Amino acid sequence: MEHITREEAYDLLKKYNKDPFHIQHALTVEAVMKWYAEELGFGADAEYWGIVGLLHDIDFELYPEEHCIKAPELLREGGVGEDIIHGVVSHGYGITVDVAPEHEMEKVLFAADELTGLIWAAALMRPSKSTKDMELKSLKKKYKSKGFAAGCSREVIERGAEQLGWELDKLLTMTLEAMKAWMGIRQAAHNDFGSNESYGR
Repeated sequence: MEHITREEAYDLLKKYNKDPFHIQHALTVEAVMKWYAEELGFGADAEYWGIVGLLHDIDFELYPEEHCIKAPELLREGGVGEDIIHGVVSHGYGITVDVAPEHEMEKVLFAADELTGLIWAAALMRPSKSTKDMELKSLKKKYKSKGFAAGCSREVIERGAEQLGWELDKLLTMTLEAMKAWMGIRQAAHNDFGSNESYGR
């Protein structure tokens, strides 16, 4: 599948995003999307899935009120194809746009985006500052606490699981495993970028 290269995508992300917090979230979602591609049988397209994850919030820092609305313009200027643009925009479905997720990749992005923020926030509350020793029951406890990482919409996460045809536990389990895999590689080196706030859609 032909698409913008990962290096070009990262340069484009940095053109519109300077806050380390937003860069960190983009890298997290990129890694989670690549993990899901491998797990769900789309390994050949893992880089493509990752690029969509990397660029999904490209307009959020400069245009938060036009999130997923301004993105197509920025992406087209950067030479990004319409398939990636559709994937990026569709994660705002029912929130800021009416472009629905269609491909499995788009449904995974919609479901996992907010959840990565919640998992990251939960990890930062742990002595290890990591997901490496986090169990599902601990994540579920944080998930059920409405005051915790309140900016991470449970309604969106649950709608995402429904679009995938998954039980919520499956989404929580798999996304936690994806985060563990990524943090194992990165050694949670950027802990100071995290907070309990939403990472933004």
